[in-house]
Amino acid sequence: MKGLPPTLNQVIESFTRFPGIGKKTAYRLGLHVLKSNNREIKEFAQALLDVKDKINTCTSCHNFAESEICEICSDNKRNQSIMCVCEDPSDIYLIEKTGFQGVYHVLGGLISPLDRIDIEDLNIDSLEARVHSISELIIATDASVAGDTTALYISKILDSYPIKITRLARGLPVGGHLEYVDEATLTKSINERVELNP
Repeated sequence: MKGLPPTLNQVIESFTRFPGIGKKTAYRLGLHVLKSNNREIKEFAQALLDVKDKINTCTSCHNFAESEICEICSDNKRNQSIMCVCEDPSDIYLIEKTGFQGVYHVLGGLISPLDRIDIEDLNIDSLEARVHSISELIIATDASVAGDTTALYISKILDSYPIKITRLARGLPVGGHLEYVDEATLTKSINERVELNP
């Protein structure tokens, strides 16, 4: 931005690299950094360095962890017989908000030949090694071609195991109006309808 010192411009430019941060927000954040006291900024800078230095992947489920095993895998109170498979560690925190009390397995992506992501690139072998002690596997991948392909592949390779394999339900959003729903979602809702008086 014109009229600003190069150092401040560099800070603003750095903030624009974060997802969802546009130029105006980056400008406000840059000014906030400039106006903050040195202690606050040093703590923030140290937190950024620490997140890169101290966070690794859980050796069991591939979630974010600061030690060998993540907090979820080390929690003995969780239901070890139900496992939720998701694409990224960030998906775990969304599912946790639902009150899910099982365990997780992070694939590290979805099968997508166009993006050059193949089966070997995913944490499928470690998933297969973990399913011996579970009774249900919930596949929580995106409702996309890559998500559907990955879910289908997982269900096929685990077909011989005596476990129930389920997929997240799809359909109308809560509070949604039919006139605003796209055709694919409405079709899924019709095809995957549930019985009211079973």
